This record gives sequence, C-alpha cells and structure tokens, in this order.
Amino acid sequence: MSGARGWLRLIPVAVVVTALLAGIVTLLQAGGMQEDLAARSRSALDAAGIRGGDVQFSGRQATLAGFPAEQAGQALGIVQGVEGVESAQVSGGAAPVASAPSPVPSVPSAPPSSPPPSTPSTPAGPPTDRDGIQAELDRRLADAPITFEPDTARLTDEGEKAARDLAPLLRDAPNNVRYRITGQVADGPGGRSAALKLSRNRALTVIRLLIREDVPADRLLAVASTEAAGGDGGDRRVEITAEQR
Repeated sequence: MSGARGWLRLIPVAVVVTALLAGIVTLLQAGGMQEDLAARSRSALDAAGIRGGDVQFSGRQATLAGFPAEQAGQALGIVQGVEGVESAQVSGGAAPVASAPSPVPSVPSAPPSSPPPSTPSTPAGPPTDRDGIQAELDRRLADAPITFEPDTARLTDEGEKAARDLAPLLRDAPNNVRYRITGQVADGPGGRSAALKLSRNRALTVIRLLIREDVPADRLLAVASTEAAGGDGGDRRVEITAEQR
C-alpha cells in the first residue's frame, strides 16, 4: 500500500511537468513561425526594391514601421500578400500638421440701432468623435457601398467613386481615429483559404486607393473575413470600422 501511495503522489508532479514542457514547445513554435513570416516578408520587400523599414509580427499579425510615405502603401500590400499573414498595419506614419489660423483684428462693437436680422442656421461640420464618424460611414456606405467585380479584387466604377467620396471624411478626422477595412467574401468552391485571400486583397485595394487620396497609411488596417453580409452583393463589398487608438 505504501508503494501505491508513493505513485499517487508522483502523478500531480508528472502532470505539472508535462504542462510546462507543452507550454515551452508552444512558445518555441510561435517564435519560429513569427521569425519565418518576418524573413519571408523581408525577402518579398527586397525583391520589390523596398530596402528600408522594419516588419515585426505578433502571431500572424504584421506591423510595418519606418517606411517612407510614398512606399508605405506598396509595402503594406506586399506583406499582406505573404502566405500565412492574417493582417498588416503601418505604424509611425507622420500626420500632417495644420497651420495656425491668422489672427483676426478686433473691431470695436457698437450697440445695434435695431434688432439684428435672423440668419439661416449654419450646417453642422463633419463629425470629430469615433461614434459620429462611424454613424456617417454607415450612412454613406448604405447609400453607396464600395463594391467589386464578381470573384475579383477589382472595384466597380461605382465602388471606386464611393471609396473616393469617403476619403475626405477619413482624412480630416482626428489623428487618434484609425480605420479597419474588412473585405467581405463568402466561402466558395475554392474553400476558406481562397476566400480569405480574396477578402484581404479587396481590403488592400481600398487601402491603396485611400492612400492615393492622402489618407495616412498608418491609420488604415486591412482585415480578411469570410462572414459576408447578407443581401444583394453582400459578399462583394468592404466594411469600414472606426476605432479609437
């Protein structure tokens, strides 16, 4: 009986050791995967002639830093297209600095001799908070969705116009708001992997267009999704989500 009790005492120790070894193996595998993705991303960038900048991974999510503004969009697309990368974003982009308003000379006021005439109300300016920006994005995308040709990452004429019309709203919003661009694709004959790739490429197509319209690259994040929205053409459009950063 004493021998049996001794074996019973060793069982919890064996369980703990096994769990620790499994955790160590998992960490080593994750680190190796990240190093492999970083190396393949760097090789793809070098092949495209983009030598500067840095690419780091957290799991399968890439963060690009230090790329010149004129190369950020191209670098983002290249890294996002590397097999195994789920999403990519650019950080550390320089935001435009607004010039200070010119001082307006003060003019002595005189008491009115009669009540001032009523003036029409001034239209409200563009939203500046995350909720207001999201509400305006939802309203515009419902009226004019960003759509694609079937089974491609090529924008329709209407989809390209819708994306260009949204650019001023995204560009002029406060710098602490960024945007998650999600491509909508339904699972098809090619399986989930092919659908995710098409979804990611659609999101990148919109991001490249917005960068050409002067939306800062570090405020745009491409996301792939196979959970297509319902309705007519719901699997051939993108969604834009405003986020506080």
